[in-house]
Amino acid sequence: MTRQSRTSPAGSERALHLAYDTALLDLDGVVYAGGLAIEHAVPSLAEARGAGMHLAYVTNNALRTPDAVAAHLTELGVPTEAGEVITSAQAVARLISEQLPAGSKVLVIGGEGLRVALRERGLEPVESAEDGPVAVVQGYGGPELPWGRFAEAAYAIARGVPWYASNTDLTIPGARGIAPGNGAAVEVVRIATGAEPQVAGKPLPPMHRETILRTGARRPLVVGDRLDTDIEGAFNGEVDSLLVLTGVTDAARLLAAEPRHRPTYVDADLRGMLTGQPEVTGGVDGFRCGSWTAAVRGDELVLERAGGAPGDPVAAGGERMDGLRALCAAAWTHAGEGSCGLDAGKALALLGL
Repeated sequence: MTRQSRTSPAGSERALHLAYDTALLDLDGVVYAGGLAIEHAVPSLAEARGAGMHLAYVTNNALRTPDAVAAHLTELGVPTEAGEVITSAQAVARLISEQLPAGSKVLVIGGEGLRVALRERGLEPVESAEDGPVAVVQGYGGPELPWGRFAEAAYAIARGVPWYASNTDLTIPGARGIAPGNGAAVEVVRIATGAEPQVAGKPLPPMHRETILRTGARRPLVVGDRLDTDIEGAFNGEVDSLLVLTGVTDAARLLAAEPRHRPTYVDADLRGMLTGQPEVTGGVDGFRCGSWTAAVRGDELVLERAGGAPGDPVAAGGERMDGLRALCAAAWTHAGEGSCGLDAGKALALLGL
């Protein structure tokens, strides 16, 4: 099976933290949400590290510096060094430094993470379009970023200055729910200028290259919660991925995923790193995983549980994931190279998803 034609989550006899040398972990929606650790994340990461797996934290959020992110993780109970944190600010700073001379002035629309990353690459951050910038870089600046910062970007870009963006994630998960991300702010500047930025963050190659350069990973596993950044980034980098359902992506979006958004493995949370992954078997007449069988009937995805009464809901989390894996196989096989539009409402209700 090629990556381009994945029609089912993969199985793994070995626990993933033993099968891969490095976990490239997203942060928001995977390790924490709204600054608080997600349930099971801290002990799962400790066990993986204790078994010899290298942990690296790869985030599209360009607001904080690697030092600040490492300190936060350490406070949560995940001991982390700054060198184990890779941000889209670092990726976009490298991209700019490869295209502009050392010492170039760059107008920063974002937070301290961008400024530190630019200085690391020998570039000079400035605050105004009147400071003579030869580039504009935009990254997530937090909910308090003043509206006037977008105007500064627009003024400089209108003069022909090249525009870079750390990432274009439209949303970011937080303690109170899903909030607008840097991609929403990029849209504001795009509307005002008609320009298009060069983007460095996931799922694009500059971020993957930055990650491999900084970690030296030989057999990495991308672990994330977003199909359009984490999983697509793994697809573009031709490495395996684990989707966890603790952030942005829900089961319905997963079933509708097109090939580049289909993860290698699926699990509820970071405990999935510590186990093998069950194999999905069968064919178009029905896909089996654990006690569940999924199939396509008409315009609907259906799910049946061996030994269970019709409509009987699942109780255990592991069984729930088995049912979802079987549904993924049925949906992705039916969709082929497209996106599955079948009704999965009843099947997901059986799983409590």
